Amino acid sequence: MAKAKYERTKPHVNVGTIGHIDHGKTTLTAAITKVLHTKNKQIAVREYGSIDNAPEERERGIT
Repeated sequence: MAKAKYERTKPHVNVGTIGHIDHGKTTLTAAITKVLHTKNKQIAVREYGSIDNAPEERERGIT
């Protein structure tokens, strides 16, 4: 029995940034989402403070 065709109804973009500590990964990711939003208004802009949401990072004041 064949599976039904999956249709994407919600546009999304997955962005992953890998780099060393304090080399601007969060700033780069925020800038990428801002540029993507200017090209496609359906893509949400991620503000700088909402990108790093790991509790350990917030607790230690990393972001």
